[in-house]
Amino acid sequence: MTVLAYAGAALAEIAGCFAFWAWLRLDRSAWWTLPGTASLVLFAWLLTRVDSAAAGRAYAAYGGVYVAASIVWLWLAEGQRPDGRDLLGGAVCLAGTAIILYGRRA
Repeated sequence: MTVLAYAGAALAEIAGCFAFWAWLRLDRSAWWTLPGTASLVLFAWLLTRVDSAAAGRAYAAYGGVYVAASIVWLWLAEGQRPDGRDLLGGAVCLAGTAIILYGRRA
């Protein structure tokens, strides 16, 4: 369930932030901020669905998922093909996520 919550949160956060990017950087209508705001609320709600005793740990682990999802967004939504450094950076971030989520704790 954690993987699904993180994936949904990443999609919602990126879509919400992109709505504001479109308004302020791509000269789209300010109406773009309405679904953008709703998407960011969904992001916050989904992140609370992660099974973690500490919010900071849940957020830290999410960071790697966000980076990897942003690279996918770059490719699929913006039509920019990720280069080797993008892919390597995303992989390193996901490795960090795995360490935080699945590493042994005392």
